[in-house]
Amino acid sequence: MPVRQVIIIGSGPAGYTAAIYAARANLEPLVIASSVEFGGELMKTTEVENFPGFPEGIMGPDLMMKMQQQAERFGAEIVYDDVVKLELEGPVKRVHLGGGDVHEALTVIYATGSAYRKLGLEDETRLSGYGVSWCATCDGAFFRQKHVAVVGGGDSAMEEATFLTKFADKVTVIHRKDSLRASKTMQDRALSNPKIEFAWNSEVAHIYGDEHVRGVGLKNTVDGTETTLDLDGLFIAIGSDPRTHLIHGQLDLTDQGTVAVDGRSSRTSLPGVFAAGDVLDITYRQAVTAAGSGTVAALDAEHYLAALPHDTETQTAQPVAAVTV
Repeated sequence: MPVRQVIIIGSGPAGYTAAIYAARANLEPLVIASSVEFGGELMKTTEVENFPGFPEGIMGPDLMMKMQQQAERFGAEIVYDDVVKLELEGPVKRVHLGGGDVHEALTVIYATGSAYRKLGLEDETRLSGYGVSWCATCDGAFFRQKHVAVVGGGDSAMEEATFLTKFADKVTVIHRKDSLRASKTMQDRALSNPKIEFAWNSEVAHIYGDEHVRGVGLKNTVDGTETTLDLDGLFIAIGSDPRTHLIHGQLDLTDQGTVAVDGRSSRTSLPGVFAAGDVLDITYRQAVTAAGSGTVAALDAEHYLAALPHDTETQTAQPVAAVTV
């Protein structure tokens, strides 16, 4: 395979925006979009009301499809496979895929986003898909006329709770404090919904159920007392962690676990490697800020490539070794 100019790992707003900019610069980017989670977290989101250009709102999957189509229109190539190994040292970077292919490029834009955070309870994984979920959009319809709970106090939790009221008879929001951290708009929407109740100063200590969730044990964060809440479903919305497992030991990370970059740029600790989106941002985590971050990464990659000697590719390309997964 030829050595490419740019490989973009990730297909959320950051990855696809980077692809749009890189493709318009005639860099013919290759986007590794994942075999399962292509499109990022917005594929699991309902109506997006705050992305510029859509005054009536747009469904998350529709927005991502439009981004993909725009990137492909300008010449980006999309591959639906998973990265299993990265070799980022040296002028030519290597990206190993689960299907066995190995792609080489002079630059890599790392835009893998973030992964849902778990409670860490023993029965959480066992009952995943059997009443425990991290995606109301995916699973909400299974809980018509049921009682479900949402764990969390941020915007994501309020969005999940509000969405679930379309199906469930009652939604209980479980929050470890006595006030929400969500934006005022999202708070007002949830607090005024007659189907939503709140279990304040509470955290989930146990999840009950043999073959399906039947309830949770709640521990009061103030006095330590425990109560039981009968439920049919439990939705966890307590945040997410940046997906950095592929670059551990290669790229510098911040104390918060995000990819470290140089100032407001996307430049990482290795030349020719750039980062974009939620993988470097735990503060804002919005689709529009991720898209802006993708723009920065594509422009930084373009400037890096323009400064390279013209014969860099032919001087540095090496035979590709066999892949061991």
